[in-house]
Amino acid sequence: MNWEWQVFCQDTISMEVGTSCFGKGGDVTYLDWMLSAWGWTISVSLLSLAIALVVGSLIGTLRTLEGRPWVVRLGNAWVEFFRNIPLLVHIFLWYHVIPAIFPAMKSLPGFVLVVFALGFFTSARIAEQVRSGIQALPRGQRYAGMAMGFTTFQYYRYVLLPMAFRIIIPPLTSESMNVFKNSSVAFAVSISELTMFAMQAQEETARGVEIYLAVTALYAISALAINRIMAFVERRARVPGLIAASGGGH
Repeated sequence: MNWEWQVFCQDTISMEVGTSCFGKGGDVTYLDWMLSAWGWTISVSLLSLAIALVVGSLIGTLRTLEGRPWVVRLGNAWVEFFRNIPLLVHIFLWYHVIPAIFPAMKSLPGFVLVVFALGFFTSARIAEQVRSGIQALPRGQRYAGMAMGFTTFQYYRYVLLPMAFRIIIPPLTSESMNVFKNSSVAFAVSISELTMFAMQAQEETARGVEIYLAVTALYAISALAINRIMAFVERRARVPGLIAASGGGH
């Protein structure tokens, strides 16, 4: 096979190979474009993950509250809604339907709408993990917190959640990696992330093998970086005996 990696040094307008793979002045090479698309992928993924962690932790916690069945039902409804509808449909709902219902959202850029869609979709999965982590803890910890005079908020904040998050770090690692992979659906609403770059660059250059191999490598690098970061967090937060007992691992 005749590899032509100099395709990344081509100017996106003139299609000529320059002396540098990085454009100068107003010139943009395919390497410039790919790195910019990688930046968009990382931005979408990290912002979506931040939303998912905050919302998912809240919903997962609410689903374990005792004596408040209506709160539990609302949390369950949130999880079932987002788990049972494909991510691509959520993207289209946020991009086409919700702005039509709430006209004020029409002024938001598509990037923001995609972040909300992916963040809320992932929050349902994280909520399930948080709920499982809390319910995996011995009930004696809850009673001990109550016996010390803690309010519900306090024993969740200081007793249950710190231990639950240590248990669920391995599945959180998988979800964090999935966010990077799922960010590829943003191409459906014209966000210039890696998948859209690959599709358009392949059509323009007819060098699909080189383009898709490079994009695959960037996705793999992103996922591997998340994996290593979360592995470091897991080692630092490990409670001897507790993680092993939960059956988690990479």
